[in-house]
Amino acid sequence: MNIFDKSFSPSEAHVRYLDADYVVLRPGSFVRCAITGSPIPLDELTYWNVDRQEAYANAEAAYEAHKRYGIPAR
Repeated sequence: MNIFDKSFSPSEAHVRYLDADYVVLRPGSFVRCAITGSPIPLDELTYWNVDRQEAYANAEAAYEAHKRYGIPAR
């Protein structure tokens, strides 16, 4: 995938979030923040929740998710 190709169009990736990494199941250029709905480029993805399989745009969004849902029991 080359963003400089004229045929390139951004698409949402499908990702499996792991403890310290993630696996791209369906290629794309971004994922959506579960709190804000904003697109997060994959190369800027830093915050996610493994149990809920959600991505977050920034620390504030991750904290908001924590306040809403708390820490799940394992």
